[in-house]
Amino acid sequence: MLSAVLLSGLLYQVAQNSAPVKEMAGKREPVVRRTVKGKRKGRTLTVGHPGPQSPVVFHFHGETWLPEQSIASVYPDATIVAIYLGDNSDPYRDAYLSVRSFEKLLAEAGARRRPVILTSFSAGYGAIRSILRHSYRRVDGVLLMDGIHTDYLNRGVNPAELDVFLQFAKDATLGRKRMVITHSEVYPGTFASTREATDWLLGQLHLRRLPVIRDGPGGMKQTSEVRHGRMAILGFAGDSATDHVDHFYGMATWLRALRRL
Repeated sequence: MLSAVLLSGLLYQVAQNSAPVKEMAGKREPVVRRTVKGKRKGRTLTVGHPGPQSPVVFHFHGETWLPEQSIASVYPDATIVAIYLGDNSDPYRDAYLSVRSFEKLLAEAGARRRPVILTSFSAGYGAIRSILRHSYRRVDGVLLMDGIHTDYLNRGVNPAELDVFLQFAKDATLGRKRMVITHSEVYPGTFASTREATDWLLGQLHLRRLPVIRDGPGGMKQTSEVRHGRMAILGFAGDSATDHVDHFYGMATWLRALRRL
């Protein structure tokens, strides 16, 4: 069963979607929780024996055991900090508005000059957007799991909240960064969905989705794909809370895709 913490985030994400309550309880849990071996100091977990090129991965939103387990399975020599701050994007956005807030996070993880990867599920994208706006050069890779949103403006998406993601996506297409975005077909109603946000990004990049029929992790059904340089946008069927959380459970798969770019 899904925890109350994760369910509350899902309720926010699909607040104006008609998924029945019984569906929100979760039909399956495709990831089995296992103990991750490593050294823990506060919320920082170090696995293996990290070297100068071993990544420091900061994850935002959701139960912390899952990103720790997923990251350790893909990066066996890494430092991991998984953070949960609340049920919507505002706490994540506000926590990292300043350069100093991110510098403290880097110091907490002992990052020094090591590569930095930012990952988020759902509302956690708010932290990544804030960090990229002041510490863009310090970030090497980004993974957004069914979480990239903006307000509506004049019956379309408001580009002001997507500008830094567009910049990062452009650099990824040129091989300067690495970026993976996954999205569902959930339409929240009062703000732009992940599908609408990625449609806007692709329009600005002059890229088109390719239709695919492919099985994803945990029974997910992939319906579209865009790959260019070191950027990938993967679209999946589903407009319920269960479909939304599947993106979180598939984290190890998306991390492998990011690493291969």
